[in-house]
Amino acid sequence: MALEPGALRALDRESYISLATFKRSGEAVETPVWFAADAGRLYVFTEAEAGKVKRLRNDERVRVAACNVRGRVHGDWLEGKGRRVQDAAGEARAYAALRRKYGWQMRITDFFSKLTGRIGGRAVLELEI
Repeated sequence: MALEPGALRALDRESYISLATFKRSGEAVETPVWFAADAGRLYVFTEAEAGKVKRLRNDERVRVAACNVRGRVHGDWLEGKGRRVQDAAGEARAYAALRRKYGWQMRITDFFSKLTGRIGGRAVLELEI
């Protein structure tokens, strides 16, 4: 069952979500992340070698909840599944949504990622809640 559009818009008004991915043991690992909604999905970017990317390869289950920058959850947990976006068009759509939402903050993040050569080491995650 997909998240209703109204609930998705309400979640998208938040600055951060806590993204929980699951270890092989079933233990959840929660990380506060920037995210943006587009076409009924949530998009997150991270380092390609981050643990959350590796955990999603083994288990597509995710949980998300609104949180603050430190990861303190202040919303209900929502269940879903996630995957790494593999196509350039999907990545472009995700980055466009993130730039719309975070504006100058995302542009500065991109600038320094390009400057340090780390932009090519990113992964985009698509979450279906």
